[in-house]
Amino acid sequence: MDEVSFYPLGDSALTVEFGNSISVDLNRISVALADQMAREPFPGFIEAVPAYASTSVFYDLVEVRRSYPEFENAYSAVRNLTKRLLKTISIPDESASRLIEIPIRFDIDAGPDLELVADRSRLSVEAVIEIFTDTKYRVFMLGFLPGFSYMGEVDDRIATPRKDTPRTRVARGSVGIAGKQTGIYSLESPGGWQIIGRTDIELFTPKAAEPCLLRPGDQVRFVPVK
Repeated sequence: MDEVSFYPLGDSALTVEFGNSISVDLNRISVALADQMAREPFPGFIEAVPAYASTSVFYDLVEVRRSYPEFENAYSAVRNLTKRLLKTISIPDESASRLIEIPIRFDIDAGPDLELVADRSRLSVEAVIEIFTDTKYRVFMLGFLPGFSYMGEVDDRIATPRKDTPRTRVARGSVGIAGKQTGIYSLESPGGWQIIGRTDIELFTPKAAEPCLLRPGDQVRFVPVK
């Protein structure tokens, strides 16, 4: 981890960056750091949020300053604590990930861009569906909307760029492709991903003990249904 970099994110958070590419190995470190911080919180710790190749650590500025007066400021304290934790971090084997099956409908109503993806890929609609559902996707991060999952990687044969002009309305549960990423719109929203199907599964339940169905590090398999 010699190339790890740290930088402040406002006055009450820091980001630990492990690289700048979509990488399972870098994401595993990012998720492992967030999980370990949640298990071993320091005084003033609020939350650690993993992204593709980084983890952002949010903290209570006043509490950290009070608890670690030997440091020049709260950022320096949290940076030091994080560096120490990285020396002992345990990265779970991929086999420990949860596998979640998501039923998905592939039809004109549910997947208005399915034929576009097929035409661009020079494949039949049936072949696109087979390729898409034959892969297990890693949940790299959540973002954009509560519970929206950024997953990958989509097979090169069907990877399709975002739309030049986003839609003003994408239905909740829509499954889209953006380059080599795939994701599920947890709520109705504008969006520019190529929509190939839809699920009725609730991705975000605000009043639940765990509001988001998917977590970073999960594995997802899409199961076609009629």
